[in-house]
Amino acid sequence: MPKLLRKSEGQPLRDEMKRQKLTLDELAEKTKTVDPEGRGVSPATIGRLTGRGRTARDRCELHTAWLITEGLDARMHRLFRMPSHSTATVERSRPDAEEE
Repeated sequence: MPKLLRKSEGQPLRDEMKRQKLTLDELAEKTKTVDPEGRGVSPATIGRLTGRGRTARDRCELHTAWLITEGLDARMHRLFRMPSHSTATVERSRPDAEEE
């Protein structure tokens, strides 16, 4: 499953939480209500995605981003983006016909 990247170092997430006057704990509770499994996203994970310090994270799972955006009732494309397409063309193994 692809990992999504937070936009603008988490500023849109922080702005939306501020607009709705939500704390990390309150948003975490909202993610539980939209999660079919009822687990939601932990306040620590939300803190890493909204943070700016050493513990901040730029990437998260699609499911995590979905739960957060649903909890915020926001549009995912405003908060997260897909990583750019990989252009790696390096062959990682030798063909079977190539022997030493």
